[in-house]
Amino acid sequence: METYKHKISLTIDHESDIPKYQQLVNEINNAIAENILKKGDAIPSVNKTCKSCKVSRDTVFKAYSILSENGTINAVPNKGYYVANDTKKVLLVLDTFKAYKEVLYHSFVNNLPNTIITDVQFHHYNINNFKIILNNSKGKYYKYIVMPFQNEEVPAILSDIDNNKLLLVDWNIHSNKTNNYVFQDFGKSFYEGLKEAVQLFRKYKKLVFLYPTYTYHPKESITYFKKFCKEYQFNYKIITNPRLFSAEENVAYISTSDRMLGVFLEQCKVKNLEPGTNVGFLSYNETPMKKFIYKGISVISTDFKKLGLKAAEFVLTNQPMQYYVPTKLILRASL
Repeated sequence: METYKHKISLTIDHESDIPKYQQLVNEINNAIAENILKKGDAIPSVNKTCKSCKVSRDTVFKAYSILSENGTINAVPNKGYYVANDTKKVLLVLDTFKAYKEVLYHSFVNNLPNTIITDVQFHHYNINNFKIILNNSKGKYYKYIVMPFQNEEVPAILSDIDNNKLLLVDWNIHSNKTNNYVFQDFGKSFYEGLKEAVQLFRKYKKLVFLYPTYTYHPKESITYFKKFCKEYQFNYKIITNPRLFSAEENVAYISTSDRMLGVFLEQCKVKNLEPGTNVGFLSYNETPMKKFIYKGISVISTDFKKLGLKAAEFVLTNQPMQYYVPTKLILRASL
């Protein structure tokens, strides 16, 4: 190992599966992310890196070429290589890009300075996508903001990321007491929100939870829905097959799917049902448009703007974070 002007030491793990040139790229990117290297600082020459890391000139040159193409370093003739840009990169891994996730995303990036660039990837609840995204990102990012999901392989994949650089967001699944996280509560907070609407629910003869088979919404909400209905003595039903849904008079529906909201409003029009009068609807997850749809759709939702804000705070402060974003009920005409 060689220390160059007390700024950076480049090392290579010759037993690693990561290509040697990529290890060098990662080392320099990490040094910039950690403020060890700053704009204008020199990095070791090709010859010095060859000797200290015991790699070929082609390996070093390939790494430096990638860094040059990315605008990270500049080659100054007869002088060497210098840091050209000390921008930090953050990886944001989301499940899908729905309207409420867009709120999270914009809140996150808008609360970061221009010196931090966010790369966004989507796993679509596919473990192979998830594995490829995170395995290919090792060492390339300053911080990792990741939305996990239910799969037994997820913990092992996450364990390869430095705990100090990893923030789990949205769903408390596969987390441990040492993880940094910003979660919403799909259970008790959901239950408390339903309690706030109990008098409105009394207008209806039955409560129906629309939980279509294609949803990835945590099943914890079903458990707390049942608990609520039993405690407050509501007749209830859970529909998982969307084809079996047919809007009925004097029934209030709670839905985890915006697709089902569209079907509900279509059927109300055909059947001459008036949301909030002779049929009710409570939607999960606030979006910018739900206050304008029909005469306003009631929602039970976490604050996705705050979720993004807290994630940005984790990136900026370098402090541990374990935080639950409150879930709240927003009443509108549909209930």
